[in-house]
Amino acid sequence: MKYRILLLSLLITVSLWPQISPKREFRAVWIASVNNIDWPSSKNLTPAQQRAEYISILDKHVLNGMNCVVVQIRPTCDAFYPSSIEPWSEWLTGTQGTAPNPYYDPLQFMIDETHKRGLEFHAWFNPYRAVMNINTSSVHSTHVSKTHPEWVKTYGTYKWLDPGLLQVRNYSISVIVDVIKRYDIDGVHFDDYFYPYPITGVDFPDDSTFIRYPRGFTNKADWRRDNINLFMETLYDTIRTMRKNVKFGISPFGIWRNQSTDPLGSATSGFQAYDQQFADSRKWVQMGWLDYIVPQVYWNIGYAPAKYDVLVPWWANNSFNRHLYIGMAAYKIGTSTQDTAWFNPSEMPKQMRLNRSIPQVKGEIFFSSKSITNNLLHFQDSLRTYIYKYPAIIPAMNWLDSVPPEQPASVSASQDTAKITINWNTPQPASDGDLPYYYLIYKFPGQDSVDFENNKYIYKKLAKDSLRFTDPRPAGNQNEVIYALSSFDRLHNEAVPVILRIDLTGAERYSETKSNIRLYENYPNPFIDRTTIKYSLPNEAHVRIEIVSILGEVLSVPVDDLKSAGEYVVELGVHTTKGGILAPGVYFYRLTAGNKVLIRKMTVLR
Repeated sequence: MKYRILLLSLLITVSLWPQISPKREFRAVWIASVNNIDWPSSKNLTPAQQRAEYISILDKHVLNGMNCVVVQIRPTCDAFYPSSIEPWSEWLTGTQGTAPNPYYDPLQFMIDETHKRGLEFHAWFNPYRAVMNINTSSVHSTHVSKTHPEWVKTYGTYKWLDPGLLQVRNYSISVIVDVIKRYDIDGVHFDDYFYPYPITGVDFPDDSTFIRYPRGFTNKADWRRDNINLFMETLYDTIRTMRKNVKFGISPFGIWRNQSTDPLGSATSGFQAYDQQFADSRKWVQMGWLDYIVPQVYWNIGYAPAKYDVLVPWWANNSFNRHLYIGMAAYKIGTSTQDTAWFNPSEMPKQMRLNRSIPQVKGEIFFSSKSITNNLLHFQDSLRTYIYKYPAIIPAMNWLDSVPPEQPASVSASQDTAKITINWNTPQPASDGDLPYYYLIYKFPGQDSVDFENNKYIYKKLAKDSLRFTDPRPAGNQNEVIYALSSFDRLHNEAVPVILRIDLTGAERYSETKSNIRLYENYPNPFIDRTTIKYSLPNEAHVRIEIVSILGEVLSVPVDDLKSAGEYVVELGVHTTKGGILAPGVYFYRLTAGNKVLIRKMTVLR
């Protein structure tokens, strides 16, 4: 019976699932340390047990198709790493200020193991929460609430850094700067805690701060929002001056404002973070103070006060060309009594299908890790079997870096009766100085299947120091196999892939980059109405140039003719063969000359 229920839930999921998943998609989980939610699962684990547990979590999420983990390293003005600013976290060793014994650096360990598996590591900080519970928390003598009690306010059972103080702003930024300087993180991340969630009838006790430092404000709510805005702007500018590859992202409460309060708000009737937490998250994105935003849309489709299917489109329309990922309530699957929809195994897949239907939505983060690995309503099974079956590349952020690395150099392929081997060298730095950070191997069963936007053909991700790849020779009567080798920089810009066609009927092999056929980048690119494509031939060949959509559909064929050796320039417009117009977006132009295939990417604007 249990097996039949599992099979039924998976069948329901796949029946609702589209067959194509995007090549570029951010897929992450939050790994919460506060209260030992995810890792470490207990304050009493030994360092060896902590390390084993973290590795187990990572390995599960690699199988789940994730490409990033967001790990909480500063939950309450404490540290999961050796720090001269803040004490060791009580969630790590049981007593705040006590180092692991035997000693190790948990943050360095986590970053190393995460990168070893090809995932990004985003360091999750809580900027203002100082003490989780004034009655039960372990608080060391070096904790900021002890060394600077004048910076801290008691609110309910919390102690909270006062956001109205310049000293607090500088202090929290110094903690983050220290981590960026010392550790190779990929991102800085905040959750939804700015001013604390309000206690009914109790105002946050910052009247004295407002009176002393009003900065020209007469309305305390506006002043509070400005306190957070100043922090966001200053921190973003600071990160940008330090390392271009460190992203800054925030996961605010899912409702900015209700439309009944503000015409710019969403058609919802819930808690308003703008008014009650003083978090103007829409402004942070609009002003470009974030690289990505992850609204916590923790309600189901159709939930009347805050419909998932209303909020996600609203955030898409208010993402202002920054990356939008959706915070997903995995913890509610099969457990929440808020709505019966959470007991339907198709609810979360339906939410993800909606995400993929909206171009501005670039991926998801799930709260939290254990809700996935506990396989609630077999959702982990669905990720592995269908939803995240094929790997995805993290979307590039062209405002941080739009220059791709150079192609792998001196690419060659060889084969014997057992295996196929591809060798290459590290190329020269790109114009921005970047070398490849990783390589990707694509594998296609034949020429007709070459499609670099279809992630089912992503075969292997290789570290930057990998300069050889070996693959078992295909069995059976297959005549050829096509590989492509591509290089990526740290921010996931991709070079033009190098295509290798392996003739399995003999020992022939070649690399497209070693032939004298050249296909150059179109100019201008991006373009609005017209662009030019340049190519050269070493010998006479039949040349076909096709304009192809990201789904592999041939939209026009500007060249299909026998050409003698030489250099050619083709002028290209935006009209398709069927009389249509190329919509704004990304396309490919594919040159086939004899048995050689070269592909490049172009972008149409309006």
